[in-house]
Amino acid sequence: MPDPLRRLSADAPVAAMLEAYEADGALVVEGMVPGGIVADLCAAATTYAEGVEPGVADQGMGEDGKFFVGANTIRFSSLGRITPAYFDLLDNEVYAALADAVLLPNCGSYWVNTAQVMFIGPGEQAQVLHRDADNWFQHVAPTWPDCPEVTISAMIGLEEVTEELGATRAVPGSHRWPELNVYEYDLETVPAELAPGDAFVYSGKVLHGGGENRTADRWRRAMHQGCNACSATVRTTRGPTSAAGSGCATCAPSRTRHDGSPVGRRSRRPPRRPRPRRRLRQRRPNAIGWSRCA
Repeated sequence: MPDPLRRLSADAPVAAMLEAYEADGALVVEGMVPGGIVADLCAAATTYAEGVEPGVADQGMGEDGKFFVGANTIRFSSLGRITPAYFDLLDNEVYAALADAVLLPNCGSYWVNTAQVMFIGPGEQAQVLHRDADNWFQHVAPTWPDCPEVTISAMIGLEEVTEELGATRAVPGSHRWPELNVYEYDLETVPAELAPGDAFVYSGKVLHGGGENRTADRWRRAMHQGCNACSATVRTTRGPTSAAGSGCATCAPSRTRHDGSPVGRRSRRPPRRPRPRRRLRQRRPNAIGWSRCA
């Protein structure tokens, strides 16, 4: 089994966090989000989730997306509409420092790409292992694994997140593997167990996936926040820029602010449709914006 994920306090030097991030592709930052913000987010998300049917989110991938998310998992976005605490989360200086260090060497700007509640229900199966960077396959594939970082994510515990409840699982070091497989099923993983306010911060290159919830009546309550480089200014090793998207005039600044400055695209809750049971195909995206997170 791989070594456990490194765990550092939120008041540890950013350089130490980056060392762990670069070595393993992920780490747990303990106490990254203050307790008051976490409590407000958890209360608002739990209340809102009562009106959301499990298993309906498809992440923009249709039937495959429903399989990917899970039959007893609740996901929804637009968190700023349900609680002002979300805007306090955007001001997190630790996460901003990590995102600055990881993304800005490779791009002119970055934005919040995903902010989504992810509640894993009792009996939910483990999610397929995947890499979020594959959402931007055209940027990462040509020079994998030495491609620029295009996205960084944080899975934030809103309550205690244990292995039994379905803590996100990761394969440390997989961000350096030479193979760029879209999905993996049979690899040894380690859980990212979290206390409320802890964050599993991980590279888009690292293999990870939501864990199995082995309980009979308890939910894993966590939320995901991801930032990605503006696609119009991603610097690659093959040229100065890659103009895969529209111009950067509409992109967010390198740090999102509580004062109303732009935070990128507005996320939406996917439509509700029945969910099949089948194995995901090995497929490549042909558009930017899918969100495969756990």
